[in-house]
Amino acid sequence: MEQRKIAILVDSGCDVPPDFVAKHNIFVAPLKIIYRDREYEDRLDITPQQIYDRLDQEVPKTSLPGAERVNSLFDKMVEQGYEQALVITISSGLSGTHNLLAMLAQQHGKLDVHMVDTKNIGIGAGQHAMMAAEMLEEGKSLEEVLAALETSIVQSRIFFYLDTLEYLAKGGRIGKVSAIVGNLLKLRPIISCNRDGIYETVEKVRGNAQALAKAVSLVVTEAGKHVRFAVAVAHGSAKDEAARVMSELKRRLPHCERFISTDVSPALSVHTGPGLIGIAVQALPAN
Repeated sequence: MEQRKIAILVDSGCDVPPDFVAKHNIFVAPLKIIYRDREYEDRLDITPQQIYDRLDQEVPKTSLPGAERVNSLFDKMVEQGYEQALVITISSGLSGTHNLLAMLAQQHGKLDVHMVDTKNIGIGAGQHAMMAAEMLEEGKSLEEVLAALETSIVQSRIFFYLDTLEYLAKGGRIGKVSAIVGNLLKLRPIISCNRDGIYETVEKVRGNAQALAKAVSLVVTEAGKHVRFAVAVAHGSAKDEAARVMSELKRRLPHCERFISTDVSPALSVHTGPGLIGIAVQALPAN
């Protein structure tokens, strides 16, 4: 691998687990969390729990990674001897992060950069970076990795449901009236990303138990379309429920090649509030 020196950069919204980031030397561009009194960098100086603890006082705004931080990451790649970079981001349909990183990479000009838009969010995006890192370490060429990513992105899905619609409404993701009606009826929408990488509601069910059962059912059906696949469960301050979901998925998907458990980033926490469960199914390349 040394002769290749291909770096991987993700934004923090991809939720690649920190231990995987450290093990595979993945570079992470942190999104920003903006409160009235100061700015924070996602996961560097603020945690998801700190977001939840302050939501009743202030719902912060989120913003793109800082140009200075991103440029320092590109500089660090060059210092470490990398000549190429694979930049893997959350959906350009949900965030301007992809376009910002592409522009900064071009302006930096010292690396041969390849941009990958996952059309996904959270660990649904992060799984692609994890697959790319492992393929590169196995000695696959950049062309093979890019081809595998292109196929996997089209075939992979994430499903998540929320405990409340309040924060999606406050962030302008859905209308306030829809949120009020949904909360009154105890409706739990199951949300995914469509082919353009934009949120879509795939089901509406009443109550958490039904939402959990429906989300698991959707995942099992999706996994059944693939010979090889990986599954990730992410949560927003809902560790016990995530563990129950994971246990059920392991029981129903014995052929899954990898199960990942993680929490969602502070940036995503702002828009969803506590109680989120996300389940991502990633199609893996055929052997």
